[in-house]
Amino acid sequence: MQKTTFSPSVLPTLALLGAVFLWGSSFSAMKVAVAAFGPLFTVWSRMCISTALFVPLSWKLLKNGGPGRDWGWILLVAIFQPCLYFLCEGFAVHYTTSAQAGMVSAVLPLLVAAGAHLVLKETSGPGIWIGGGLSCLGVVWLTLASSPSATAPNPFLGNTLEFAAMLSAAGYMLTVRRLAGRYSSWLLTGLQFSLGVLFFLPGGMQGPSGGWPETVWPYLLLLYLGALVTLGAFNLYNWGIARVPAGRAATFVNLVPVTAAVLGALFLDEVLSTSQIAASILVLAGVALAQSTFLERTARRQR
Repeated sequence: MQKTTFSPSVLPTLALLGAVFLWGSSFSAMKVAVAAFGPLFTVWSRMCISTALFVPLSWKLLKNGGPGRDWGWILLVAIFQPCLYFLCEGFAVHYTTSAQAGMVSAVLPLLVAAGAHLVLKETSGPGIWIGGGLSCLGVVWLTLASSPSATAPNPFLGNTLEFAAMLSAAGYMLTVRRLAGRYSSWLLTGLQFSLGVLFFLPGGMQGPSGGWPETVWPYLLLLYLGALVTLGAFNLYNWGIARVPAGRAATFVNLVPVTAAVLGALFLDEVLSTSQIAASILVLAGVALAQSTFLERTARRQR
């Protein structure tokens, strides 16, 4: 069994930041793709594209070392994410506003930090908890500073489903830590979304809800979502989380709504108010505090 080590190098940080950027950009891309194809077909298509790209690598990866007795853990990882996560979040944004869903998603680092402390026996110093709290506060502020949407027929149900999605994401992050040191991140990611294809197959078989689009952009966005966001981001995150504690890695997730807001302003003409910009800075400050605390503790242990 290969022992997982925590590396303070810049590469895991860049991998996690790359995953965050891709996930943040997915909101703008999904907004266009879902309007063109419908939510279930869009999610299923993402899984199909990422799985198709994984097939050429699958034989070599499985030949070099397949899951063996860990199929149960692989299945559990896939159940958490993409299956339950995308199922809950897909319907959550139907019943509540994206701003409220973003506020609920701020609890993810705290859920992961608590779970890592209880399950993985990882220690989280005060700086990491304070940094996580500041970033959560920043996301809440960012949400409250946003104008409410009229398309929220049942906010309580939607926010409850979003919280369930965060529980699924926390379960995924903690479970994949058990496997990340044993298998290639490409293998784990490919297997996850191969199982996701089967899970979302009933929705995919229904086809686009509004018919096939006549312009090329929705199709290009599907390729972007499937190749770079679905496969690329999860591979980067799986690789990065194998080299840093789960609680620290989860703190990066609070950069996702900030990234989404900035890209929405750039590409969808969504204007950021002064309060939203200040809230985004607070999120960045919280992540920076958690990062600096971890690096300082790592440097002290290596002396």
